[in-house]
Amino acid sequence: MRILYCALDQRVPGTLGGSVHVQAVAEGLAARGHEVHVAAQSAGASPAPGVTWHDARPPFGRPELRWMRTRSMTSLAREIRADAVIERYYNFGGEGVLAASRLDIPAVLEVNAPVVDYPGSAKARIDRGLVVEPMRRWRDRICRRVDLFVTTTADILPAWVDRARVLEIEWGADVDHFRPAKTPRVVPAGGRIQCVFAGAFRSWHGVVHLAAALARLHAAGDERFGATFIGDGPERPVVERVARDLPGITFTGAMPHDRLPAALAAGDIGVAPFDPSRHAPLRLGFYWSPLKIFEYMAVGLPVVAPALPRLARLVESSVEGMLYDPIEPRALDRALVALADDVVRRRMGLAARDRVVRDFSWTAHCAALDARLRALAA
Repeated sequence: MRILYCALDQRVPGTLGGSVHVQAVAEGLAARGHEVHVAAQSAGASPAPGVTWHDARPPFGRPELRWMRTRSMTSLAREIRADAVIERYYNFGGEGVLAASRLDIPAVLEVNAPVVDYPGSAKARIDRGLVVEPMRRWRDRICRRVDLFVTTTADILPAWVDRARVLEIEWGADVDHFRPAKTPRVVPAGGRIQCVFAGAFRSWHGVVHLAAALARLHAAGDERFGATFIGDGPERPVVERVARDLPGITFTGAMPHDRLPAALAAGDIGVAPFDPSRHAPLRLGFYWSPLKIFEYMAVGLPVVAPALPRLARLVESSVEGMLYDPIEPRALDRALVALADDVVRRRMGLAARDRVVRDFSWTAHCAALDARLRALAA
């Protein structure tokens, strides 16, 4: 099939999860025999067999104006003789779905952010203030033209969407590039067990909780743990202040994704201390498919994360890592201490690698998506 993949608000290559997702899906579908054309902010994207990058951006660089690219996406789909269009969902998008509708070809919508409004949403209040709810009506209009929704959970879609049109699936990790170190790392006597966090330092990523846990352990006399903080974002200054006097702490800044596998594999524990209370849309539930957790697992790191119901389906506590009660003030500290033994970390890291290869690779994701795309075409 010839597929147009619209992701106009994503910069590829990039360091954030969205850009990683777009590149992985495009290349994964191409590896399964499709001809994939990607419309994204893609100047400098690495060529891959079967993938053609088209540099396309929202008007004036404003993602809320993506819908205004409907005409150009229709023209591009017609030019490449697309058999289907995939669009990465954005609140004010719709350009790919509408292009597919105009050409009478299947439309697929990737949804990793809520289509429905969360309780207390400012956008919902504005919509109600405008009486006719134009934003909700726009989203409903787009959704009614979608042949297949690809999402981590149908709970973030309008309730009227037919579940037969939904593929619930996790995102994934590139298990060929994210691999364990060839020589397993053993912490020498007196050395530090290196915790790793990789992310965008947003408040709901909860990275400050890791710094605070290390500070508490240090104050209590346990200096076995250090940390490498990979990435950048608004919470980084706060984290740096909390970790300022701690030994064994490194901040790398944002890192190209192709360097991330080696950086993660040099660590001992992958930490994902999410704090859903800091992000209002997560009142709908933890709908993310957390790439960082899958990539930690792929390089053979045991994972430490809060014991949220959704994360418990991805990481089995005491088998592939340690899940902790986010309500208990020192639970994260105890989860780290439980992984202080080299043998325990090695055993859980191997189990984590096996699990992600089996269940959470981009290869598995694209195989499931490929099957549904071929069914649509048939």
